[in-house]
Amino acid sequence: MSRPPPPPPSRPIKVLMLHGFTQSGPNFRAKTRALEKNLLKAFPAGISLHYPTAPIRLALADIPFPVAQTTNEAGEVEEPDAWAWWRRKGDREPYAYEGLELGLERIADALKTEGPFDGVIGFSQGGACAGMLASLLEPGRREAFEKFYPSGGMRFPESFEADTGYIEGTIHPPLKFAVSYSGFAARGLGTYKAFYEPKISTPMLHFLGSLDVVVEEARSLALVEACEKSEGRVVYHPGGHFLPSSQKAYVAALIGFIKDVLHAAEGGEKEEESVEDMDVPF
Repeated sequence: MSRPPPPPPSRPIKVLMLHGFTQSGPNFRAKTRALEKNLLKAFPAGISLHYPTAPIRLALADIPFPVAQTTNEAGEVEEPDAWAWWRRKGDREPYAYEGLELGLERIADALKTEGPFDGVIGFSQGGACAGMLASLLEPGRREAFEKFYPSGGMRFPESFEADTGYIEGTIHPPLKFAVSYSGFAARGLGTYKAFYEPKISTPMLHFLGSLDVVVEEARSLALVEACEKSEGRVVYHPGGHFLPSSQKAYVAALIGFIKDVLHAAEGGEKEEESVEDMDVPF
């Protein structure tokens, strides 16, 4: 039986929005206008969405699928307005993520200049970043990076180290929630193991497209499995590689999840609600 959702928070909340591969912050915002309007209605005390653009400019040669091309007045083909948080190297897993440190540095800049944030929502490559970001801000994560570094793991990102004089400091408090649409885990390569071991404890909701041919389901489920609690936090939509920003059932699942975790974070006594208790088709 469905339980009534908790009330929305009585204060404004702030969410970091991370775009996908070949997108930009303004482009991602344009694609999620409907979602933004629905969120504004659901959180009357206020909700602000912040859309940074990734730092790595992509050339046409970097994009493995056809994109619309524009020409300048001289008839020359212009490079697309396409950006990435990293460039993937390799034809199959395990992949290497070239420029990941730059991508994380841009996110760290957003945390410092536009935060603090309550949560993060990411799509595709941005969904993978959402999991990484939630992980990096959790207590004790630095020790995991130090553990795996001698065997080939990456160092804890310098851009996330707080300038406090204390080695355990980070630049931002732990997030209250994270949401991934068509995201994935950087699995199979020891370089990135510290993001997922120990498992991500931040409450995280996962949306997967049942017809997604861009990100294989197994890669998305690897991120699900990397979370400490995943039961009841996976929603399938009957579409491909996109963020369902206007379909009522999937927007309701997102809103219910955010209200629930914020209510719990603020000391609410309500038992956490699974998306399975909502009116959501799977």
